[in-house]
Amino acid sequence: MDHSKQIAAHLLQCKAIKLQPDNPFTWASGWKSPIYCDNRKTLAFPLVRNYIKNAFCEIINENFPEYDVIAGVAMGAIAQGVLVADILSKPFCYIRSAPKDHGLTNLIEGDLMPNQKVIIIEDLISTGGSSLKAVEAVRNAGAIVIGMAAIFTYGFQIAIDGFVNARVKLITLSNYETLIKQAVETGIIENEQAEILKKWRESPEKWGK
Repeated sequence: MDHSKQIAAHLLQCKAIKLQPDNPFTWASGWKSPIYCDNRKTLAFPLVRNYIKNAFCEIINENFPEYDVIAGVAMGAIAQGVLVADILSKPFCYIRSAPKDHGLTNLIEGDLMPNQKVIIIEDLISTGGSSLKAVEAVRNAGAIVIGMAAIFTYGFQIAIDGFVNARVKLITLSNYETLIKQAVETGIIENEQAEILKKWRESPEKWGK
């Protein structure tokens, strides 16, 4: 089943994704952006939260028939990763962006063993950098990354190329094109604003300068 349209509708309705082409956001990177995504907001809405976790389980079983562990990328994907692992009755671990600076200085929290087959859960794919660092951490631990499943992707070419080069299969519940189309159909933005959003995606690092 294709969940992309319904997921896009949910993300817009609960304001996990906000579109402001006339009043852009500033990302941590310094990029100006007409869109802002915070999928942690979905956790506050049981209907949306449950739809996402069930959609994750469905696409994981369709695309990755053999796996041992579900891993979440900290911090945004930990909660959804736990929910998915619980439904699938699989062990769960999570991957930090950097090792702890005290105690055992773990980069991966949980009980991940060498040669275990891992599905990584991510909340958002932007440039792909942090997501692929998580892949590297799992591989460095001696485990095998079967693939990654994410809620949403901007579809940047740099991310597409990164996943291809890293030999990681990526599947997402929804994507930028579907979201913009859904926003126009439901009257959240006008066609002229949709064109601004499409132009931004072509070269986000230069947009607004």
